[in-house]
Amino acid sequence: MNAAVTQEQLANASSSQPHERGLLRFITAGSVDDGKSTLIGRLLFDSKGIFADQLDAISRAKHKRTVGDTVDLSLLTDGLEAEREQGITIDVAYRYFATPKRKFIIADTPGHEQYTRNMVTGASTADAVIILVDVSKVKFGDDGSVELLTQTKRHSTIAHLLQIEHVIVAVNKMDLVDYDEKVYTRIVAAYQQFAQQLGLKDVHAIPLSALAGDNVVTESPKMPWYKGPTLIELLESLSVYEDAHEEPFRFPVQLVARHNGHEANDFRGYMGRIEAGRVSRGDKLVVLPGGHSATVKDIQTLDGSLESASAGQSVTILLDEYIDISRGDLLAAADKAPTALKSVTADVCWLSEDALDPRRKYWLKHTTKQVAARVAKVDTLLDINTQERRAADTLKLNDIARVSINVQAPIAADAYQDIRATGAFILIDEVTHQTVAAGMIRID
Repeated sequence: MNAAVTQEQLANASSSQPHERGLLRFITAGSVDDGKSTLIGRLLFDSKGIFADQLDAISRAKHKRTVGDTVDLSLLTDGLEAEREQGITIDVAYRYFATPKRKFIIADTPGHEQYTRNMVTGASTADAVIILVDVSKVKFGDDGSVELLTQTKRHSTIAHLLQIEHVIVAVNKMDLVDYDEKVYTRIVAAYQQFAQQLGLKDVHAIPLSALAGDNVVTESPKMPWYKGPTLIELLESLSVYEDAHEEPFRFPVQLVARHNGHEANDFRGYMGRIEAGRVSRGDKLVVLPGGHSATVKDIQTLDGSLESASAGQSVTILLDEYIDISRGDLLAAADKAPTALKSVTADVCWLSEDALDPRRKYWLKHTTKQVAARVAKVDTLLDINTQERRAADTLKLNDIARVSINVQAPIAADAYQDIRATGAFILIDEVTHQTVAAGMIRID
């Protein structure tokens, strides 16, 4: 028996193993004034992730909220004039920084209930979430009970619905309670109980002070009782794998490319971005929602023809067969095709200040397809505090509910927990064109 291993066998073996990504996308979440923007500013400042001119600009800012020459680090992400005037985060701010071990993209999301929709936007692509808990706002009962803020629970619930893999509970402003271990322990126990009720699994807790820099990048001597990693060490250690490459092939068609009519050879290509899986020449596909079979003839990019391509690449796919395919159709693996749905069951976050009107028409935007839709029924409304579900007739701003939606034309969809890209959608108001809800499809 030959013990030699060929290069091809090594390549196949490595491709079958999940690939860990060097880039981590994470968001900060929690209630208003829990210190999210200050924490990100501290991360950037202590990890040398800001330029001298940026530091100089925020040092001279007229809306800084610190005393004396102390730099207001929250201004690194709160860039809007309204944010600086009011001292709150309104829009999502993205920042990039890197350490010798990893690259990061941070989304600083609003804590105010009015801007929960912006938090949902930032969380939709995150691998990890830092839930900040302000020790000065937590209510401690005489009976030993601990009451977390509603917005902390809401953001944790959204993180669970969006299936964010890693949750970090950052108990912030420990300097306000003299770095008391008992206060930290009680808060963490209360959150762990809520997380268990919610179904969160990978939860890490850390005590810190974003303003003073305790346990953010450097270890704090003021909390010798804490034996765990600093925040940056924890972020560097989180495992994030490229699951999209291992999922069944999904390719929403964005554009049909044709020659201009003066070419001798006919050309018909289907342009878009591979959202999941991989594809190679000769692969058997199914075109949905029509259900026609197709064979991959070629895969083209601006750099030339490819033998194969995988999730994240934007390509033009040519087929052997002549089939009526247009924008909004989905090319999928023939042996693992998604379900064509005319009725959709989904968990939704209601993002509009106008309440849901079941008599009203909405547009459902799913991948590259947009279809007319009606919310047929609100099945259950989720109580953020108790995690219990109850009956409801309508939805208002920030409500989270399980709903049934009827669509005018079938959509080819997967369950959100299986493939995010083809399991997510938004609802758009037909009249105002405002996004009113973000949804995650559930298939039993």
